[in-house]
Amino acid sequence: MPTFAELGLPAEIVTTLAANGVTAPFPIQAATLPDSLKGRDVLGRGRTGSGKTYAFLLPLVARLARSDSRRMSRRPRALILAPTRELVTQIEASLAPLAAATGLKSLNVFGGVGAGPQISALQQGVDVVIACPGRLEDHMRSGHADLSAVEITVLDEADHMADLGFLPGVKRLLDKTPKDGQRLLFSATLDAGVDVLVKRYLHDPVVHSVDSAQSPVTAMVHHVLHVDNAARVNVVADLAAAPGRTIVFARTKHGAKNLTRQLNSRGISAVELHGNLSQNARTRNLTAFSDGSATVLVATDIAARGIHVDDVNLVVHADPPVEHKAYLHRSGRTARAGNEGTVVTLMHDAQVSDVRNLTRKAGVKPTITRINDTDHPVLQQIAPGERVFGEPKRPEPKPARPQPAQPRRSKPRNAGHPAGVTGSRSGSPAARNGRRRRPSRPNDAAGNGRG
Repeated sequence: MPTFAELGLPAEIVTTLAANGVTAPFPIQAATLPDSLKGRDVLGRGRTGSGKTYAFLLPLVARLARSDSRRMSRRPRALILAPTRELVTQIEASLAPLAAATGLKSLNVFGGVGAGPQISALQQGVDVVIACPGRLEDHMRSGHADLSAVEITVLDEADHMADLGFLPGVKRLLDKTPKDGQRLLFSATLDAGVDVLVKRYLHDPVVHSVDSAQSPVTAMVHHVLHVDNAARVNVVADLAAAPGRTIVFARTKHGAKNLTRQLNSRGISAVELHGNLSQNARTRNLTAFSDGSATVLVATDIAARGIHVDDVNLVVHADPPVEHKAYLHRSGRTARAGNEGTVVTLMHDAQVSDVRNLTRKAGVKPTITRINDTDHPVLQQIAPGERVFGEPKRPEPKPARPQPAQPRRSKPRNAGHPAGVTGSRSGSPAARNGRRRRPSRPNDAAGNGRG
């Protein structure tokens, strides 16, 4: 395997990689870098966790660093599009040391946070914009962003953007970039939606595939636990209480929230990640999981592509995913960067046929075990170690909303007079009629016919 220096990366980038513990290229990086550094369009396909992020960041940084162009207001020099806010944030985290070493400035652009700081940064000028399509389109429409100077465009997780229905927005953005710019597209699978992008926007691309479209990470061990509904949460809790980081996937936002509360009530430090949370809450919870203050992350499929946390020992599908691609993407949160990992799918009687088809399409042959309680020895085999249950954590009460101040009431005009008697008899009959209570009419009850 060639070194980064032998692949053509400049010394400052090689040094920065080494300082961050990256000393040898992954296969997809070694395969694509010679072409991407030359400015060729590249189509790279590799499973999640195969090193695709550096495969596009390294040539992007190297080529911008030696480019004659300069940073301009509202006109970034490079664009990276990604499907989720979490993925945007983590791409930026990988880019940050490389950008610092080469004097580049980057900006994250996504919804769920205020647009003001993004607009201000665009006005000042940035080299690289890392964006979700929707918010970037907003900035384009308002005139705060202009893609006419983009030299390099990257589409990360292109198949997931297709799955989420983002392709129309992606096409509108790509149409605004120069046709002669370099384009790098990376994806775990090459489905019909991705193929449309390749044919329309990539010019004579070099194609690099480093693994089978179906094969999971070989270092994964797959289990299916056939459980009764009544035992489901107890089994999840037992696995989650084992040593190491665990990601638990639920099918719905409500299911993720409810399961998080149930784990917390058993003394397991768990946080949730789903679309009903504010961006600040999502960032806070992901940070807690990344820094180890929470050992369990309970997520919906929003996180299947969007999170890259090292040393995840176990992935638990508390609810089996609907289709096999989601299974592979969820499962890819473990066994990253050559590490080992374990994947567990919980299945009840009504799901047997669906799970069988799911694993077959995913190219997985799991060990299937029927269990009814947490005493079964397979649980220790799957997640060895002593189970740790702390003090039950209760949801924090929501702060009471401050009551709006009641406006001061002015003294009624007829105060001090007997009921039904006005304070003055002056004025025209019409004016007096407006001050006196009139006998009710049938249509007054519906609010009609009032003068």
